[in-house]
Amino acid sequence: MPDESGFHDDAIVPVALTIKEVLQNPRFGGALRDAALTLVAIHDEAPRIVRYVANMQKWLLTQAILALHFEHATDPSRPGLTAANLVAFLVDNNVASKNTAVAHLAEMRNYRLLLDVEGSGDRRSRPLRVADIAERLIREWFDGHLRSLDALDQGTRCAQSMADRRLLWHAHPKLARGLFYDPGWCEPPETVGAFVRTGSGSNILHDLMSRLPPDHEPEARTWIGDLRISELTRRYIISRSHAQRVFARARALDIIGWERPGNSGAFWVSERLISDYRHWQAVKFSAIDEAFQWARGHLCGSRPLEKMKKFFRNEN
Repeated sequence: MPDESGFHDDAIVPVALTIKEVLQNPRFGGALRDAALTLVAIHDEAPRIVRYVANMQKWLLTQAILALHFEHATDPSRPGLTAANLVAFLVDNNVASKNTAVAHLAEMRNYRLLLDVEGSGDRRSRPLRVADIAERLIREWFDGHLRSLDALDQGTRCAQSMADRRLLWHAHPKLARGLFYDPGWCEPPETVGAFVRTGSGSNILHDLMSRLPPDHEPEARTWIGDLRISELTRRYIISRSHAQRVFARARALDIIGWERPGNSGAFWVSERLISDYRHWQAVKFSAIDEAFQWARGHLCGSRPLEKMKKFFRNEN
């Protein structure tokens, strides 16, 4: 039986799913569609906040902020979240230029997603903290991916995370730092990059993928029904001209299209885009699972020896 923390004495230590195992899992298509639906739902809940992760560079910038926040929260000896520390981290790791980092930080402060901690020091060295709503949304993101991972192997990751809030705090910096240095994530294929390297392009791509039939094998062209650009511009708060540029780049690669001229009628997505998206997302799925299992082990190992427990996984 588990104790109050959810640990089992006789449990088996699980091994994180590899990228290959994720891709080859017959349930991955459905799990990925559910993850995309979760991402779209998070956007609908807080559209002006999700814009801070709606393209690759903003995703990296925001995840770096969260990583520094969680690292210091779980280990006060680690550098705290300050403007100076964040800019140094982003520049040293080639995530962004100093000007881009400072602008992003200022915008998050302006919208009160980052809050100043009262105390001494100038604005660069003053400690910052992540607003409660930002942490709540990243928890929804984390648990949503854990649910999709659970769908692959009937695991209990999400239930464990909901039972022990510390899992996110410990897992997030590891998964974020791992993805920062993984070209499989940061350097997506041209097809994926056509979307995620543009403003709000990640939102559009996840939206398209959430419309795919969950158990349908990709064909040269997979049809997903009518799609109007105006629908996407309203939902993702972008201009029509910007959305048209995003789709024009994708059409030039012959990875999306409409049934009739004038962007009308049924919409299709190419097998190439679906395959590249799945592999790109599998990199993230595997990184999240690895960080989750590491966090479980770390928290287990931090307990007194006589109470130390092994990980557990539903064997059904």
